[in-house]
Amino acid sequence: MMQLTTPDRDGYYMPGEFEPHKGCILIWPRRPGSWPCGAKPAREVFTRVIEAIAQSETVYLAVEEETQDSAGEALTELVADGRVVLFQAQTDDAWARDVGPTFVVSKEDDIEKRKLRCVDWAFNAWGGEYNGLYASWEKDDAFAGVFARAHGIPVYDAHPFVLEGGSIHSDGEGTLLVTETCLLSKGRNPSLTKRQIEEKLMEYLGARKVLWLPCGIYLDETDEHVDNVCAFLKPGEVVLAWTDNREDPQYAMSKACLDYLERETDAKGRHLIVHKLPIPEHPICVKEEDLQGYQFEEGEDVRSVGDRLAASYVNFYFSNDAVVLPAFGEENEESDIRAAQIMQKLCPDRRVIPVPARDILLGGGNIHCITQQIPKGEKG
Repeated sequence: MMQLTTPDRDGYYMPGEFEPHKGCILIWPRRPGSWPCGAKPAREVFTRVIEAIAQSETVYLAVEEETQDSAGEALTELVADGRVVLFQAQTDDAWARDVGPTFVVSKEDDIEKRKLRCVDWAFNAWGGEYNGLYASWEKDDAFAGVFARAHGIPVYDAHPFVLEGGSIHSDGEGTLLVTETCLLSKGRNPSLTKRQIEEKLMEYLGARKVLWLPCGIYLDETDEHVDNVCAFLKPGEVVLAWTDNREDPQYAMSKACLDYLERETDAKGRHLIVHKLPIPEHPICVKEEDLQGYQFEEGEDVRSVGDRLAASYVNFYFSNDAVVLPAFGEENEESDIRAAQIMQKLCPDRRVIPVPARDILLGGGNIHCITQQIPKGEKG
């Protein structure tokens, strides 16, 4: 049996999301406390996201016995031609980014020769007993290992270190983006110092420098994941969620992130180029009609009328040939168009595919949160 130590010692590292993919993991939604009305509205959006991604990479979709038929019916043609592969795995919810494995690859000059492995973090529903969003998360915590074993990918077990995939972004050249509000929250790894958390990230992701943004998106219930506020477009270049409205609480938060990024350098010593990507002009809040159809369990975070949702266009997914971008519609149609135009200018070699994503946002995240890329590489 192959003896694994840690990714860094074995010469493995986390590549950038903008690098070539082998595929993408999603989980078919069903949880009544996240996806109302039998998850029908959410499944329609998930289908749109899957269709966009499957144009250029294979989608591996986790289903359960009771959800397999609905997934198969929604994606009949894609399943038939192999662009979507259904596999059975039990989960508590559908946030593949946070419960799925983080993939690392070997350091090779030729990308075609890269080897692929997984990191399996501990997951505790974004805060455990301190401020977790639901009371039971054992199935979600097991999912990364289940996926790795089912697909024969060697796995590094990082338990008991708590981390979610949405809380990290890599430039593929040794630099990680994280937020202090998330990684230093008392619900994650309260016994570890900031430096000890950095050491874990370097050990399991092959990083050389961690950039600690002070915060994320206003009222993001994940303790402000970085994937909602800032993302690498390429090494040395990031996109940052922004607003010019000084009356919006997000202004001070984004300004603090900008100030930090402008005075820092990455692992290669480069000053980062920061592109501003404005958030929706009109805040997106929970409406009375949105609450119809939810079934909340005891200990689960609930929604209330008027709650502001953490909407951001930074929560996009890079597929092999596209930017799959959230769109929010209604009074934010102009904001949607502006975001698509900005991303098209910044990513001229990719198509921008806007997907109406309000029904994902109502569940607590967005397109990046429900996806987890599998980098190009062979099992190794």
